[in-house]
Amino acid sequence: MNRKTAIAALGLLAAACGKPEGFKPEAVPTVRGVGVEVMRPLAVRDVYEAVGTVRSCTTAVLSTKVMGTVVAVPVREGDRVRAGQVLVEIDSRDTQTQVEKARAGIREATEGLEEVDRATGAADQAVIAAQANRKLAAATYARFDRLIQRQAVSQQEFDEVEARTVAATAEAARAAEMRETLVAKRKQILAKRDQALADLSNAQLYVGYARVTAPAAGVVAAKTAEVGTLAAPGVPLITLEDALYRLEASVEDSRVAHLRVGDRVPVRIEAAGTRELEGRVSEIAPVADPATRSLTVKIDLPPGLGLRSGLFGRALFPAGEHVTLTVPCSAVVEQGQLTGVWALDAGNTAHLRLITVGKARGDRLEVLSGLSEGDRIVAEGAGRVRDGARVEPSAPAPAPAVAK
Repeated sequence: MNRKTAIAALGLLAAACGKPEGFKPEAVPTVRGVGVEVMRPLAVRDVYEAVGTVRSCTTAVLSTKVMGTVVAVPVREGDRVRAGQVLVEIDSRDTQTQVEKARAGIREATEGLEEVDRATGAADQAVIAAQANRKLAAATYARFDRLIQRQAVSQQEFDEVEARTVAATAEAARAAEMRETLVAKRKQILAKRDQALADLSNAQLYVGYARVTAPAAGVVAAKTAEVGTLAAPGVPLITLEDALYRLEASVEDSRVAHLRVGDRVPVRIEAAGTRELEGRVSEIAPVADPATRSLTVKIDLPPGLGLRSGLFGRALFPAGEHVTLTVPCSAVVEQGQLTGVWALDAGNTAHLRLITVGKARGDRLEVLSGLSEGDRIVAEGAGRVRDGARVEPSAPAPAPAVAK
């Protein structure tokens, strides 16, 4: 094919591909009433973000001091309980048997004391009578001794008086010994009664141990006790948490020097919503973790948020300010993996400008690249704009002086 033939063929192809007769270009759309903002540098606050875990201010792991089978667990995880409420009941029949045995010992000792006291009373009377009889026998013996010396009585009569004196003395000694025996027996019974009382108190104490109660009002965080399981001393049955929570955050040792107990700190708990919470520093650990070179800072959280232990949280400690450009979140347009804004040229024509965004600052986003000071962007109504559209803006909205 020669040069002229090729040129003719290209001409025919161009004619075939030309616009049809009556073709009119599509009119450029006009979008009215959108908000436009002029990019100006803003001072934004820097924060040091420390991550941590939400924990209860007070956690009690409850167990029993006796071994036995769990017979009742009237609570479930998440239940709120009051102080003194029964959480776990353990079979206490063996301990109850000890209680009854101790009570029987007390009754037996009490009856024995009554019997000894009656016998002691009789022994006291017997001692009085024996001493009186011995005194009389001694006086009679003295008279007969004088009489026998004057030979006024027979030897037989004197011997009889002497024998009665010896018998009276022996009877008095026996009565006194019997009384001492009863006194000693009473002491033994008193000791047995005291032992039975101690056994009763101890058994009743162990009966109380068979009922695990809440030491204070709180929430059941964990329950390992189930009906039929064997409870043993020291084995956790119920974990009870206070309704007040705090964030335990790990803070670099270089940052802790700027913190003080009582400082107010913004906190974000994703499970509690997107808004920031105001926490208060309640404790700063005195010792750093040698592995991470960080210290644990405990931040009390407001009550009534429905928090739970183990939730993830962030503490936002102030760390100065810097100047940057920011755009409203409403201005950002996302197309696939690309992020941009509608930028306006001198003729108010919108063009998609790709940008790189950084941290969120309240309802605004920090712009790392893609925009410059003085650029105009669609701040409100970006969803109604498309590339190449003409924009008739409303009054420009002033940018905030400081973005959080």
